[in-house]
Amino acid sequence: MQIAAADLAPREAYLLMTACVIPRPIAWVATVDAEGRPNLAPFSYFGGVTSSPPTVMVSIGRRHGEQKDTAANLVATREAVIHIAHRPLAEAMVATSADLPPGDNEMTFAGLAAEASVDVDAPRVAEAAIAMEARVTAHHEIGAGPVDMFLLEIVRFHLAEEFLVDGRPDPGRLAAVGRLGGTAYCDTAGVFDVARPSI
Repeated sequence: MQIAAADLAPREAYLLMTACVIPRPIAWVATVDAEGRPNLAPFSYFGGVTSSPPTVMVSIGRRHGEQKDTAANLVATREAVIHIAHRPLAEAMVATSADLPPGDNEMTFAGLAAEASVDVDAPRVAEAAIAMEARVTAHHEIGAGPVDMFLLEIVRFHLAEEFLVDGRPDPGRLAAVGRLGGTAYCDTAGVFDVARPSI
């Protein structure tokens, strides 16, 4: 089968993209608004950009043409904490995607504990195995939606000791959650190695 992207309605393109670009890592993003009220939400259009300095990209779609709370908060404060959810937190992570009224606390809604960050005002999820404090370095409106795409520089890593091997998170121990299509998710517990070519 071949499909011309120009022939797809926006919803059809979304469903095909999220079924093809898999598995997707999930940025579980904590922010605060201009009044200091916290917000927490997951986004799977997310990935690493460079390690010098450590920088990630998060793309946030709009709802009825309006910026979601996370995007509005990133524009207003230019700070966030990006978490990587491991398998025991998968249900809580998905719960924080609920469309709560602005100002409602998703951490409280999902039964999570907040912990103060060091370099940014946004709190971090105390239970998270990986939390990365970050600051926005760029914001672009992309596409017909548009979507809000942010580049964020990581300024501090918080890593739970029990998931580390040689000072770095071990994928098998961590069982980090990834997004597939629809309501399907996966984790990194089933890890395998493939040697890279030596030539």
